Amino acid sequence: MPLLLRDSTDADLVAITAIYADEVIHRTATFELDPPDVAEMASRIAAVRAQDLPWLVAEIGGELAGYAYLSPFRLRPAYRYCVELSVYVSPRHQGRGVGKALMTVLIDRARQRGLRHLIGAIGDSGNAASIGLHRAMGFREAGVWRETGWKFDRWIDVVLMQLDLTPEGGPPPGEGLRL
Repeated sequence: MPLLLRDSTDADLVAITAIYADEVIHRTATFELDPPDVAEMASRIAAVRAQDLPWLVAEIGGELAGYAYLSPFRLRPAYRYCVELSVYVSPRHQGRGVGKALMTVLIDRARQRGLRHLIGAIGDSGNAASIGLHRAMGFREAGVWRETGWKFDRWIDVVLMQLDLTPEGGPPPGEGLRL
């Protein structure tokens, strides 16, 4: 079945919440311990959209297979050309190119926006699939926050990866995010 990528709508909220809840409960991509409810996820999506940043979903056969979004990296104005990229794929659809497809669109949109850097903060240095995907998309390792999260009765690292969208440097082309 073909993969459909599109901007999220309110109709996707329950499925987005379910995908994220599964990640919170079973894996370490996020350090949250309790899954947020639908209202909280709606608030998070609204905060991303308030920055005029994308929140995308991927569908396979009418089922939400994953989602991804850009968010401000830090809230101080000097960081306005740098965003964090987050990708979550339903366990049923992992390993099928969903994450790569979502990342490709987000990278293109970040370039069109005139942003300079994308940051991936990958929970768990043992998350080989996510680290490998980021590397395949051109991200390079920028550092590791060692043992910064306690989840599932163990310490977990955060691997920071960075994609430089304008490696030639120079002044930024626009105003970046409104922070």
